[in-house]
Amino acid sequence: MRVMVIVKATQDSEAGVMPSQELLTAMGNFNEELVKAGIMLAGEGLHSSARGKRVRFSGSSRTVIDGPFAETKELIAGFWIWQVKSMDEAVEWVKRCPNPMPGESEIEIRQIFENEDFGEEFTPELREQEDRLRAEVAARQ
Repeated sequence: MRVMVIVKATQDSEAGVMPSQELLTAMGNFNEELVKAGIMLAGEGLHSSARGKRVRFSGSSRTVIDGPFAETKELIAGFWIWQVKSMDEAVEWVKRCPNPMPGESEIEIRQIFENEDFGEEFTPELREQEDRLRAEVAARQ
């Protein structure tokens, strides 16, 4: 099962406070453990929402909203994509993670949909298209 592990933003991360060398070293070591264990598929930190945009959809109209965005608790400071055997395994790995922020912080874990999760609506033609697109993306990396 694949999961997205979401590092929630804090007031410090939204203010652009960069991690210390100590935290960067600890996170680098943790990422090495994840890679060696075959868990980590991807992972990145994100700039604050001040450098972001949102696009609001309403029917066929689109509205672009410039950051920063007010609700820090709803924002993301970084993420990983992990391949794990279970949600429990993902939780155990997150418990081993260095605290990603000075002070209190939160990490959320969400399961990623797989083709079989969509049932009969995901036709053989749609599966073929999905497989082709994944192969194209993989070839570009």
